[in-house]
Amino acid sequence: MTAATVAGEDRRTEPLTRTLMLIALVVAVAGSLGSPLITSVATTLHVSLAAAQWTLTVSLLVGAVATPVLGRWGTGARRRPVVLGTLGVIVFGSVLTVLPMSLPVLIAGRAAQGCGLALLPLLMAAAREHLDAARSAATIAMISVASTVGVGIGYPLAGYLTDVGGIRAAYAAGLVGTGVALVAAVRAFPDSRQEPAPRPDATASVLLGAGLLVLLFVLGEVSLWQHHAVEAVALVLVAAMLLAGWVLRERALPTPVVDLRLLRHRAVAAANAAMLIAGAGMYLLLSCITRYAQTPHGAGYGFGLSTFAAGLFLVPFSILGFIAGRISPRLRRKVSAPTLLSGATVVVLVAFVVFAAGRGSLAGPLVAMSLLGFGVGAFSAAMPAVILAVTPARETASAMGVNQVVRSIGFSIGSTVSALLLAASTPAGAVFPREGGYGTAAWIGAAVTVVALVLTITARSGGGQERRA
Repeated sequence: MTAATVAGEDRRTEPLTRTLMLIALVVAVAGSLGSPLITSVATTLHVSLAAAQWTLTVSLLVGAVATPVLGRWGTGARRRPVVLGTLGVIVFGSVLTVLPMSLPVLIAGRAAQGCGLALLPLLMAAAREHLDAARSAATIAMISVASTVGVGIGYPLAGYLTDVGGIRAAYAAGLVGTGVALVAAVRAFPDSRQEPAPRPDATASVLLGAGLLVLLFVLGEVSLWQHHAVEAVALVLVAAMLLAGWVLRERALPTPVVDLRLLRHRAVAAANAAMLIAGAGMYLLLSCITRYAQTPHGAGYGFGLSTFAAGLFLVPFSILGFIAGRISPRLRRKVSAPTLLSGATVVVLVAFVVFAAGRGSLAGPLVAMSLLGFGVGAFSAAMPAVILAVTPARETASAMGVNQVVRSIGFSIGSTVSALLLAASTPAGAVFPREGGYGTAAWIGAAVTVVALVLTITARSGGGQERRA
């Protein structure tokens, strides 16, 4: 291939690469607008913090439920209409978030925005089909990293715009971004050359959606675990029964919603298990650092940062996550993707240790957050390569959809566990936990990350040859 041919190929595929990255980043930023605005929503709409929390919870629930179903619907020739239709739903939801405010309308808008999480596997499938091997690997890695970068952009952006123009200004930024993403997708997102897969089975879709909905709801409700532990356990059992019913239904279908046979591969099973455990640990540390940084000096520790200043803590997290995603394809020329996954997990482990041992000054949490960003970025970039190395190209969206759901479950577990651990360290009648509670949470997170490291080593010993057809 001549240099002119290569240059021509680059010019042809560059618009697609930019479009995929734009969509991934925009939906990640729009999705991240929930968490930093919870307090502002409560004060603006005069509702409780528990009610305002649903502006975050509902988007996570909808995203997790929609991901595997849309991953199957969008396989093959239906991919472009599914992507455009989903983006249209997201734009409509963004419009609802900037209408004259009422909590039900805002929650409905946030639910529609949650569908954006389901787009990432479809974007990866498009990259794998339409780009050459090297560009495809790099683009898929950055799509995976976009969820990390999006949080680092969304948090401080939401805080700043809320300070300047209120919560409607912050949500308006989401509307502008999603509108631009939809226009870009209409112009540049390609039709698939693959045959469409059969439509997903309705019964299996309902069982999977209901099981995930109950599971993620109970995992995200901290107060339920604190005050109604028996009911929480009962709901977990209900979710387990629904998901067990889904598995039985899937095994009887010629074209399942999720091809469970892919999960039998040692590398895929280990990688998803590592994603679950590492995701819980990552979000535990992220929650602890941001909460610690905002604790007022009167508590005897903390730095008393405002919501916006605490959001700026995530800027190095986002920048280093982006850098890790960019250099990961180059590192993969020297080491395998599972080895890179193990190395990223070690970096996250070091971040836990730094926060546990050095949080007395601002530099400690800042360094820990930076290491966490780099580790999460590298982990997110390496994970698709581990899974897709043994996954047929036709099953890209389905396989990565499962991984996306596993990540959401891990994040929910990490958020809830961090809240429960800190609540257990809070004296009766006190507002803030004891300072040592953060150390306990960090060391527990480090132990969890060690388990994830062991699983990544298992994935490394179970790798296979890449399959692109």
